[in-house]
Amino acid sequence: MKKLFFLFIVVIFLSSCKKSTEENNSVVEAKTILNVAYASNNSLQNMDVYLPANRNTITTYPILLVHGGSWSGGDKTDFDGDIASIKDSLRNYAIFNINYRLANGTSILLQQQIDDINAAINFIESKSNDYLINTNKWGILGASAGAHLALLKTYKYNTNNKIKAVADLFGPTDMTWMYNNHPYPSLSQPIIQNVLGTTPSVSPTIYYNASPINFASTAVTPTIIFHGTADEVVPISESVNLKNALITAGISFEYYSYNGESHGWTGANLTDTHNKLIQFFKNHLR
Repeated sequence: MKKLFFLFIVVIFLSSCKKSTEENNSVVEAKTILNVAYASNNSLQNMDVYLPANRNTITTYPILLVHGGSWSGGDKTDFDGDIASIKDSLRNYAIFNINYRLANGTSILLQQQIDDINAAINFIESKSNDYLINTNKWGILGASAGAHLALLKTYKYNTNNKIKAVADLFGPTDMTWMYNNHPYPSLSQPIIQNVLGTTPSVSPTIYYNASPINFASTAVTPTIIFHGTADEVVPISESVNLKNALITAGISFEYYSYNGESHGWTGANLTDTHNKLIQFFKNHLR
């Protein structure tokens, strides 16, 4: 009887070891999930999810992409041409490319867009075990209007300090200046009023609170900034002034300008931007 009991224990032990070994040797495959709804409006409050192979809840961090389009246009597909190279360069990071509701001058304004970014982050955090990622540290990248949203979320609404790195590609930083001093006011003012719902003369507080530069002094998140010197959509002074504000505040940042480039670029300068962005996120999300 004792011999049979001993053999039974040995079988159970060996079976357990085999199962443990199989689990440890299992490979977590990369996964792409498109158009995942993070809130009720499936047509706009959705995102594309790119999960790397061999991810885990300890060292795999999320990076959020926020598209541009003057707050009233654009789409997450604007980043589609960059996704493959980002995934290839950041192989242990999860990429979340989001859509958000577009400004319409009345019911959808800047606050609703910030709400959507918050909703997307909250949804991703609720799925962290399913996605096998660590949501205690975040990176966020935006271009143009998306950069403005990324900066504002990071500087003003990063209350839990989980966003550890923010990338700003030629984003507006001072909405009052953009409204009052843009070189093409007949074009820029309707766009800005459409997202803020008013003018700075009527509601200066709204414009103040919508300007990331006004919260740079209390920001703690490292920032990387890119801008073209010939940008007429968002003048480079928006980035220069942010850089100076970060210097005054003693905040860690990197600043790069490209001579003669306008609102975006291609070729060698785009490759340079890509390489600097990749290294920036690797430095601050680890």
